[in-house]
Parts: sequence; structure tokens; C-alpha cells
Amino acid sequence: MDLGLDASNAHVQPNGAYHYHGIPNGMIEKIAGDKPKMVLVGWAADGFPIYGPWGYSTAKDGDSALKKLDSSYAIKQGTRPAGSPGGKYDGAFVQDYEYIEGSGDLDASNGRFGVTPEFPKGTYYYVLTDEYPYVPRQFAGTPDASFARRGPPGGGLGAPGRGRRGGPGGPPGGPGMRPPPGFFPPPF
Repeated sequence: MDLGLDASNAHVQPNGAYHYHGIPNGMIEKIAGDKPKMVLVGWAADGFPIYGPWGYSTAKDGDSALKKLDSSYAIKQGTRPAGSPGGKYDGAFVQDYEYIEGSGDLDASNGRFGVTPEFPKGTYYYVLTDEYPYVPRQFAGTPDASFARRGPPGGGLGAPGRGRRGGPGGPPGGPGMRPPPGFFPPPF
């Protein structure tokens, strides 16, 4: 399906919001150059950091080699049940995928606990991947209440500048989470 994605796997939706459907390649290349590097790309509504797509091969060892981390989702075998679009599971629908624990590097939320450059003692973090689910589709923690949808359908997160965590006027991260001391986002 052609969503009109740009080089960073993102597009502008009808209400003017720019959002990602995959790895923000342009941003990562600007930060990391052409070398593999763990890059912090954002914060989830539950306060955990989001990286993509590189991580340490041994999650708790910051001296281990970097590798592209793999999702633990796979396309189901067989055909779709009656009452569905029918046909063989082929990855055309979210329901075509199943989580298979231990088959990749990441948990069902497309995250894991480990060390990162910003959290050398370790933290839980999400990972953007080259394969489904690309962008995590469920939270490991509890999203801050300020992220609840308000207003008419499609209205998003409400008016900007209201001090919501991770958005304009508020600190990045969620309840109990803050960037490490001295951490500043890269200048763009």
C-alpha cells in the first residue's frame, strides 16, 4: 500500500501532523553518519526511550558489538479464518503476524532491557526495526494520562504547548523517567 512515505518512512496526514511508519533514516544518518550507532530517536508515551535500529549484541554489555536488532514477530502459517479477508497469511494485515518469544532480540512490545549510550546502567527501551512491527505497537509501561486522545476523532493529543511529557512545554520521558544528566537532543 502506497502511503506516500518520504525517505524517513514518514508522511503528513490530513490534519497536518507529520508521523513515522518506520525507521527515521534521515534523522539517524544525520546523527550517526554512515557508521552503525545506537541512536536515541524519541520517547514513548510511557516514558521509555526509543532507539533504532542498532543495539548491543549482548543487551547488558556496552562493550559488545553493535548489530541491527530483530523483532520477534513472524507471519503466521496457513490461511486466514472465515469472516476475514481470506487467503494465505502473507503480511498484508497486522493480524497476519504473531509474536514468537525468543525468536528475535526483542519482546512483544518490540523492546528490551539493556544498556545504552545514554543509560549506561541500563533501562527498558523500544527499538524501531526493519521488519514488522517496525514501530512498536504496544506499550510495556503505562502511558502518561496527558497522551489520552481528546477532541473529535483524529484530533490527536490535544492543543500543543500544554506541558505534556515528551511534547512541547514538558520534559522528555514519562513518569519517573528523565534523560540522564547532561543529555541534550542533537541540534537540527
